[in-house]
Amino acid sequence: MSSGPLAGIRVIEVGHMLAGPYCGLLLADMGAEVIKIEPPEGDIARKVSPHFIGPHNAYFTSLNRNKKSVVLDLASAEGRAALESLASTAHALVTNLRPSAIKKLGLTYDSLNTCNPKLVCVALTGYGLDGPYAESPAYDYVIQAITGVMSLTGDPSAPPTKAGYSAVDNSAGIVAALGLLAKIVEGRGGQVDVAMYDVMLSQLNYLAGATLNAGEVMERLANSSHPYMVPAQIFPTADGWLTLFITHDKFWQTFCTEIGRPQWATDPMFATMAARREHRVPVLAAIGEVLMTASAADWVRRLTPLGVVASEIGSLSQALDSELTRARDMVVPLGDGEYPLRAVASPLKFDGHTTRYGLPPLLDQHHAEVLGSVSA
Repeated sequence: MSSGPLAGIRVIEVGHMLAGPYCGLLLADMGAEVIKIEPPEGDIARKVSPHFIGPHNAYFTSLNRNKKSVVLDLASAEGRAALESLASTAHALVTNLRPSAIKKLGLTYDSLNTCNPKLVCVALTGYGLDGPYAESPAYDYVIQAITGVMSLTGDPSAPPTKAGYSAVDNSAGIVAALGLLAKIVEGRGGQVDVAMYDVMLSQLNYLAGATLNAGEVMERLANSSHPYMVPAQIFPTADGWLTLFITHDKFWQTFCTEIGRPQWATDPMFATMAARREHRVPVLAAIGEVLMTASAADWVRRLTPLGVVASEIGSLSQALDSELTRARDMVVPLGDGEYPLRAVASPLKFDGHTTRYGLPPLLDQHHAEVLGSVSA
């Protein structure tokens, strides 16, 4: 039996690849029964990665643990009837198919409300379920490009750069889960429309605010600099790269003392955040010269005990094997040990509840279990 804050909640997932399945994953980890409806050939994510551990694809595994798999041909009368039976017992349905497919297959509230008027239907699409752009191609890369994310990322002398992970897909999955749960809490069925484009514009919040209200033209800054806080960026050191993020003049004064430049704490060009922002180029050059006298590790050792935010830039492999990751129990084994599968744990931790991390489902593994319970 499922346990967790969402125990007793049944969610139908008709999704593929990343955004929809990540939404379902978050819900499943919190105890919801997530029934993944797959076409006869399965979610294409089952074959994306070249890495297999037994029958399990590494990519698919990372997004589909704790779910149940049922194969249905939703274009057939039998598949449609099975979906409607499931919908009658479910709290919500989430899909990230294209709008035309969502409507054709009847995965909207308008199509399913006769089965269950309290059903929450979440359509997670590129540009909305309806509208002039609804059928335009939408992928994480494309949304990062057209919302300005790529134009804001990377060095000014380099080409526009995408985020190093699927920022759009993951963010949209989180927002979809939030909208789904909001409607369940409300206690009313209905349609939730989540567009990846809207999600990314929303996440550009203060940058968009500066453009809308002050006409500021946002551009890429060297070394991943913050547009308003100085210093808040990465710096080369004698060995390695250092991330330094000083948000308050009190910490600036501490920093100046530690690096042997106490005069900067009162120098009119350096003393305040506004002054440092106004004189960004010479200020950063002076700081950079000092930071080149020691390694990133040395600066972290000296600055962090003083409350100054500083860290080395590490790799994903280092993060997964770090003391912090172990302290937070953020890498977990999946299943009962039959396969040596590990995954990143849920970021949500609840008092009095330990999350169960099961294997991802094999294709159609739960057909009899799920549809048997429905027909009964």
